Formats: sequence, structure tokens, C-alpha cells
Amino acid sequence: MKHYEVEILDAKTREKLCFLDKVEPNATIAEIKNLFTKSHPQWYAARQSLRLDPKGKSLKDEDILQNLPVGTTATLYFRDLGAQISWVTVFLTEYAGPLLIYLLFYFRVPFIYGHKYDFTSSRHTVVHLACICHSFHYIKRLLETLFVHRFSHGTMPLRNIFKNCTYYWGFAAWMAYYINHPLYTPPTYGGQQVKLALAIFALCQLGNFSIHIALRNLRPAGSKTRKIPYPTKNPFTWLFLLVSCPNYTYEVGSWIGFAIMTQCLPVALFTLVGFIQMTIWAKGKHRSYLKEFRDYPPLRSPIIPFIL
Repeated sequence: MKHYEVEILDAKTREKLCFLDKVEPNATIAEIKNLFTKSHPQWYAARQSLRLDPKGKSLKDEDILQNLPVGTTATLYFRDLGAQISWVTVFLTEYAGPLLIYLLFYFRVPFIYGHKYDFTSSRHTVVHLACICHSFHYIKRLLETLFVHRFSHGTMPLRNIFKNCTYYWGFAAWMAYYINHPLYTPPTYGGQQVKLALAIFALCQLGNFSIHIALRNLRPAGSKTRKIPYPTKNPFTWLFLLVSCPNYTYEVGSWIGFAIMTQCLPVALFTLVGFIQMTIWAKGKHRSYLKEFRDYPPLRSPIIPFIL
């Protein structure tokens, strides 16, 4: 069996960082990363991006050396991705924050609304219902992170957690301040508006959870296998007939319901910003599905049926 020699250069400076000889032809990029870490412990595998061209795409961990367009002496280019943090840690931090922050405003802890309102309770039913819905949403997200989601990437750059937490925590504080304010005004159409909004919120939360379960069942534990998601016997998954990312469709629907329920401008703005971001993600996933699967259903749109 002919062995490979692998030379690893810095993608920016072209400086030689490592030379590996007698590398097995069937070695994966993940295994090469581990060999590289032995000579450069500061760059653990999750920090490494290895590529065939300095400005090219990162090679996948599962790519096999002998299947790459290289000779028996392969040159790979290294780029440092920076300090990494696990997706589970990121999500738990992102979601625990809004849950706790909202409750601080709901219970009107001191120094928020003035001394005379400390630990008082709102007389409006919708305020208590909104707290239940908001708390349910983030408790659901935390439990899904721990028990449902399977991540194709184990880590993300540490710097991203500060950006993400600013978004989630900041908006949670902003909307909670107004919804739980002693001068908060209930929705214009009263109980009917709240009931309609609650129904939208509850159905979309159930739909979102159903999609997450369907996506989990597509990927065996510990694998990075990608398959085309199809509707199951669960009616909430039938949205897969029309969109590629119904989990985002239902997520936006939940926040639309919450905005109608609370009739609060910060909630509407959070919903709009979230919709824009989820549309970008949905379009990206939709493109990757079309690229990867020739038989991908042509009727599907990224996030809104027939429109977007």
C-alpha cells in the first residue's frame, strides 16, 4: 500500500507548519487534523480549517485523502477558526437568558419600575398568559437542545455567542419591560384577540416541535447523514410538501401569535428581525438541498409556500 505525505501550510503566509509522512490513503481529514494537533496543541481539531486552496472551501472531516484531487504528496492549507464553543453550550446560554430575564420583569424585582411596584402583580390576564407562553417557548427550546437536536457541526466560534446573546437577551428585556409595565394597555379587541393569538401560538409551537422530531429521526445518532425530509403521519409535518424549512415557518408563526396577543411593538420588531434572519437561513438550506439532491421536490419554497 502506497502511503501519502501531507504538507500543511499556513493559508495566509504559506509558512510550512507541519509535515506528515506515511499517512494512510484512507485517512480522513478528521484524522489528519488530530495528527496536526500533536505538533500544534494550541490548534485543536475544532479550530482547524483545512483546504486544498488557500482561499477555497474547508474540507469536510469525513473526506478521505485518497479521494481528493491530490498526488501522493498532498499540500493542505490551514486556517485558524479561533476559539470554539459547543453548539449545545451556545443554545443553552442563548435560551436560558431570555427565560430568566423575562421573569425578572414579570415579578417586578426592585429597581425596574420604581419602589412602589416592587413584586406587585399585573391585573391583566394577558400579562400572565404572555409570561406562560414566553417561558414555555424557551423551556421547550432548552429541552430540545438537550434531548432532540442533533448537530451536524459540533462547535461554533466563541465570539458568536456574544452576538447571539446580545440579540436574544436584549430583545427579551425590551419586550418584557413593556409587557409587564404597570401602565401596560391590554390588546384593543380584548379576550377575542388574545384567544385567537393563543391558538396561533400553541399550534405553531406544536408544529415547530413536530418538525424538530421529524428532522431528528432523519439523522441517526452520531452521524452526519443528510436526507430529504418528507411529511410523516403527523399532520404538522405536511408543510414539508410546500417548504424546505417548516420549522422556521412555525417559529415565525409563534412570534406573530405572541405579537398579536401582547400588541407590543418590541415583540413585532423581534418577530420581523427573526423572520429576516430565518429567511436567510432557509434560503441557504434550500439551496444546499437543491445542490445535493437531484430529485428534490420542485414545489417547495424555502420558508413561505409559493412566495419566499
